Amino acid sequence: MALGAVRAADATRYPDPAYTALRGALGAFHGVSPERIVLAASASEFIHRITALAVQQGAVHVSVPLHSYGDYAQAAQARGLKVVRGAGAPAGLQWACEPSSPLGLEDPAPGVWRQGKKGDPARALRVLDCAYVPLRLDAEGEWAGAPSPRLPSACWQLWTPNKALGLTGVRAAYAIAPAGNEDSVCALAALAPSWPVGAHGVALLQAWVLPGVQQWLVHSLATLRDWKARQQALCMHLGWAVQAGSLANYFCAQPTRVTLQSDLVALRSAGIKLRDATSFGLPGTVRLGVLAPAAQDALAAAWQALQRGRTIEDDSFSTGCRETL
Repeated sequence: MALGAVRAADATRYPDPAYTALRGALGAFHGVSPERIVLAASASEFIHRITALAVQQGAVHVSVPLHSYGDYAQAAQARGLKVVRGAGAPAGLQWACEPSSPLGLEDPAPGVWRQGKKGDPARALRVLDCAYVPLRLDAEGEWAGAPSPRLPSACWQLWTPNKALGLTGVRAAYAIAPAGNEDSVCALAALAPSWPVGAHGVALLQAWVLPGVQQWLVHSLATLRDWKARQQALCMHLGWAVQAGSLANYFCAQPTRVTLQSDLVALRSAGIKLRDATSFGLPGTVRLGVLAPAAQDALAAAWQALQRGRTIEDDSFSTGCRETL
């Protein structure tokens, strides 16, 4: 349904510049006032825009999870802010992502934010990246077709439905401001370009809140859960160390090879792309999205062929050494 809506979008006209109907639909979906909805060209665009707002408010540093997307730090460094990793900053801009990426673990920061400890900075901007909330596969946090009341409301929430809908090429996102932050909403609107979300993005976000789309998503989680168990078992069969604890539709693993970088290049030439987690601060690790069994089998075949090729090369080298000696 979402794909159909995107294909049927009228790209001959600008969307409503105020996105009135869309903000109303998103607000109703989350049970908040439409005035708290901020549209964004993408999650990355919002990350840069709210970082600019933090600078306007006098921030000097940004705190990010120990392992996290590079956009948080890149946006901060582009504006001369100091990046603090793995610790809460006493002021400025604070990021959390739940489930975390790339490990898929529960981020401890939202729990701390819920407590609202004495001495917390009044003007700190706290943002929870909800990119993979709809793709949690654990029983406690499994998506039920609507946002969970477990999500903290005293921070910004950043939503990118294109991931859950399998349409990441459509760059559209939105954020929900904490109650009482109308001034920040206005400030972010002033920092935005005209029409940050185009017609196709509007169609995607409008489809996101439809009951039929949500029913499809909920149904797909059972399939993803089965595929994930199969894929993790396959990785272990290949001799990889699988990182335990992922709550999401992805997980990390460590292939037992010292030639990982060249192996990733070889796999890419075979049509297999694994996410090198070095940029997340996890060298020697790859993040795997959960895919269908056919894709899993293609990975196994490509990896085993690569191993056989390495063995032949090693045997040839050893033979050559023996002959030389």
